[in-house]
Amino acid sequence: MVQLSKKSYHFLLYILATVLCFTTGFSYAQTAKGTVKGKVLTADGKPADNISITLKATPYGTITNEDGDFSIKAPEGNYTLMASSVGKEKKQIDVTITSGKTVTIPSFAINGSSATLGEISISTAKINRFKRKKSVDVAKMPLNNLENPQSYTTIGQEVLTEQAIYTVDDAVKNAAGITKLWNATSRAGDGGAYYTLRGFPVQSTLRNGLSGNVSTTIDDANLEKIEIIRGPSGTLYGSSLVSYGGLINRVTKKPFDTAAGEVSYTFGSYNYNRASIDYNTPLDSGKKALLRINSAYNTANTFQDNGFSHNFAFDPSFTYKINDRMTLNLEAEINQGKSSIAPIFYFGSTIADLGATNANQLNIDYKRAYQSNDLATSSTNVNFFGQLEYKISDQWKSSTNISSTNSDGSGPGPYFYLLAGNNSIQRNVWNVAGHQNTLQVQQNFNGDFKIGSMRNRLVAGLDFLNQSQSIRYQDPNSGSDLFDVINLKGPIPGYNNFNKNRVDSLFQNLPSTNSYSRNNTYTYSAYVSDVLNITDNLLAMASLRVDHFVTKPINDPTTDLTTTSFNQTTLSPKFGLVYQVIKNKVSLFGNYMNGFSNPGYYLTYDATSNSNVSKLFKSEQANQWEGGVKVDIFDGKLSGTISYYDISVKNKIRADAQHANANVQDGTQYSKGVEVELIANPLPGFNIIAGYAHNNSLMAKSGDYDNGRRPQTAGPPNSANFWASYTITKGDVRGLGIGFGGNYASNNYIINNSYNGKFFLPEYTVFNTGVFYNKEKYRFGLNVNNLTNKEYFVGYTTVSPQMLRQILASVAFRF
Repeated sequence: MVQLSKKSYHFLLYILATVLCFTTGFSYAQTAKGTVKGKVLTADGKPADNISITLKATPYGTITNEDGDFSIKAPEGNYTLMASSVGKEKKQIDVTITSGKTVTIPSFAINGSSATLGEISISTAKINRFKRKKSVDVAKMPLNNLENPQSYTTIGQEVLTEQAIYTVDDAVKNAAGITKLWNATSRAGDGGAYYTLRGFPVQSTLRNGLSGNVSTTIDDANLEKIEIIRGPSGTLYGSSLVSYGGLINRVTKKPFDTAAGEVSYTFGSYNYNRASIDYNTPLDSGKKALLRINSAYNTANTFQDNGFSHNFAFDPSFTYKINDRMTLNLEAEINQGKSSIAPIFYFGSTIADLGATNANQLNIDYKRAYQSNDLATSSTNVNFFGQLEYKISDQWKSSTNISSTNSDGSGPGPYFYLLAGNNSIQRNVWNVAGHQNTLQVQQNFNGDFKIGSMRNRLVAGLDFLNQSQSIRYQDPNSGSDLFDVINLKGPIPGYNNFNKNRVDSLFQNLPSTNSYSRNNTYTYSAYVSDVLNITDNLLAMASLRVDHFVTKPINDPTTDLTTTSFNQTTLSPKFGLVYQVIKNKVSLFGNYMNGFSNPGYYLTYDATSNSNVSKLFKSEQANQWEGGVKVDIFDGKLSGTISYYDISVKNKIRADAQHANANVQDGTQYSKGVEVELIANPLPGFNIIAGYAHNNSLMAKSGDYDNGRRPQTAGPPNSANFWASYTITKGDVRGLGIGFGGNYASNNYIINNSYNGKFFLPEYTVFNTGVFYNKEKYRFGLNVNNLTNKEYFVGYTTVSPQMLRQILASVAFRF
């Protein structure tokens, strides 16, 4: 039984009431109407999707689907049909609609590419512009949402622009069931933010379906959309880059064949400044060579007395159409930054000795950083991507992909321990320096063909992934990273002592201990997935992956010890069914999905020798059963997904209660839940995103430490998100709009074990709002984040204060 607090209950009622209040807008009279249908093509004869189709001077409109098709119902009469999109010419056609009849107009072309700069033309305010119907990455093949037996969320640039969001960290708040656990630290390898999804920690490590790690706060300058793909997806994505809860895939902007650009500037609270450019141009008269450059520079302080960040992103992309069959795509993602690490509070005592059971009871001064402004970490990410697409025939396509990512980070890492009595903290520091590299080569063959009367959409792929990492952790004072102990509040004489000069002196004058984290792994994989149309309404998906994991031996120079290498082969299946109760409108779906990991060697008790021996444990397995319903109704004005999932993890390693320092591999973990998402356009110019998620996670069989408890990293059991915006679509001030929304998270037990006790981060509701004025050539915006100045916390067995009220003003010009 789902238990909701009073605040979460009210917040959920608020979302539902708002959606239901405006669903009357869906009830356009269906009597005395006719239909006009057609298809829009690009200049080179390809289907043009996401083209705005409106009946001029009326509220009736839609957008073309992935096949370029559209359909509009309207009262009988004579109209001017207008097709338009940014970066293309406007096309107008006279049509006559007759009551009760359907008129199909001939296919027509509209000049330009289907790619755009992501800006919103005024005409698109009449459509469900927050919706994305199709993905090529979720199933590694072009597949409509209603055809996919897996649940996922797509967050497009339209939402990010309205909300003045410039990072992936903030963008994910628009998806149900994903919440932040940990702020980005800019450390090499794992320095990006952590989130929780379906009860499991996850990071943003994928870009266009390939490895694309960025070990700091990820700028969204080059992003077209973000996909939150739910559930263990080992069958198509392997084990090294994803979580059992799902994955975050960043989809980048692509060059197109029209010269266009946008420059923007944003400024606001805490000395926030951001300048960005998006420039696209053909490089030759034949428009075969296309270049697009996205770049941004950010600088800001924090809401606390100390803290800052500087970040530069440069993301060029190049497309060359070699011939009618072959296209080369090259992209780079270059990011350089320097920032202080936001305060992270660990627990230096049991909860009973601490004297506080939740973050609101702590004596932390919310606006103090407890560290100097010069304790900063520098990070560099240089990622390169290449793709060669080749059209073998009308039914088959080849795609050869290469991804190379390189991240470096170095600098002092300050953090704090909350001490018994709740009046003081222990300030700690270590130096962290290192790098992480990945190389991924992936070959996919995609087919779309029929066997008899049954359509098959198939992907067969080969994948190679090499990951290497070398990080040094340097602790002062013979392994103790204690700097000092200070009071949390009141006069703190030594408050400013925690600075770079004193930290450098500490490392120079005291003995230090170096520890290393090194790995070098290779993964060789092959997979195949087929979506079969058994009937026009019934689809089945069957997928299988074979994954061979190899880890190379690594020598530690400080001890001259070498790790044990091993290799392991795992099979990962996936099955799914979709039944479209109403074709292209309502789908019932279900899936079985698998994820896995390779734990390696552990000590375990051997009865024969009566001693502990090192043993290679088998792969850990996560299996999910999921079912639900997807809708895209009222001429696309309401789309959504309701799903229930059940994930069970087996072969988890736990401490052997019978033998000291030994382990057994019979642990289990469960994660079950419900997710609801709605994207609606009930009235012209009015758009809504709403979501709710409940998760029930349990360590069903584990050590005494956490057996029978909710995992400490599972995140809040209940969460909700909401955003509604209205844009005036007619008159002298058309393009003027306002948006309002927020996020809710329930109590989150970040300490939940038999040793320390129980400690939670209190539930919170954070509201955001914004006003904007959007025209074809310019845009102005004013946004207020955390409108009520709410003090709230996130944590990954830790406590981290989050941003207070922030006001941002932005201006953009397009050319």
